[in-house]
Amino acid sequence: MPSKSPSEFRVDVPSHGTTTAVVYSADAAVKDQPRPLLMLAHGAGAGQRSPFIVNFARALAALGVDVVTFNFLYTQQRRRMPDRAPILEACYRAVIAAAAERVDSAGERLFIGGKSMGGRIATQVAAADRGLPVAGIVLLGYPLHPPGRPHQRRDAHLPSVTRPMLFAQGSRDAFGTPAELEPILAAAGVEATIHVVKGGDHSFKLAGGSDALQAAVFDDVQRTIAEWISMITSRSVPARPRSA
Repeated sequence: MPSKSPSEFRVDVPSHGTTTAVVYSADAAVKDQPRPLLMLAHGAGAGQRSPFIVNFARALAALGVDVVTFNFLYTQQRRRMPDRAPILEACYRAVIAAAAERVDSAGERLFIGGKSMGGRIATQVAAADRGLPVAGIVLLGYPLHPPGRPHQRRDAHLPSVTRPMLFAQGSRDAFGTPAELEPILAAAGVEATIHVVKGGDHSFKLAGGSDALQAAVFDDVQRTIAEWISMITSRSVPARPRSA
């Protein structure tokens, strides 16, 4: 895990309020090379201090990726219901702008994404602004549709996302399985990689697995993210949608 303690900064979201972002700096052992930054937004039901987000942020920092997490405004204000999409998107854009001023690695090596809803909002922000300086998008359990309602899909904007995307998706995710995602992404013509978490649910949890096995699953996803980010920052040939 990274040796440096996380730091915080305040983010103003014009006309809507303020929130807090947390920076997990990459471990000193890998600071001899330019570092990417991943902005990792939380899901609808838990904020940036949730064990899932903290675990992933710390692990990715240990793997050489600076990570910024933040609370959407409704979470910061201790409200249970998420804000409407325009406010969620405004908050995400405000954090991107604030990080560009405060975090050195938030330049051409900026990646955005998040868990479930947070990742969906990241794709909507990217789709709406093709000029946004984002190198790629990391999606942890993309919510393709509500559980039990596969026809209420949330993919109409994906063809407008002109950045590479990594989808880490549990094979038994009730919000959309890799098998559901793959043909949709291929038809959309986007550049996407699907990392299948075998036996994982929407949060990559295994059914009846031991603590050690669960930790190994998380570690595999985290290393996949770090390797994909490294590949995107150095590659020259685009990839097509595939399963991993």
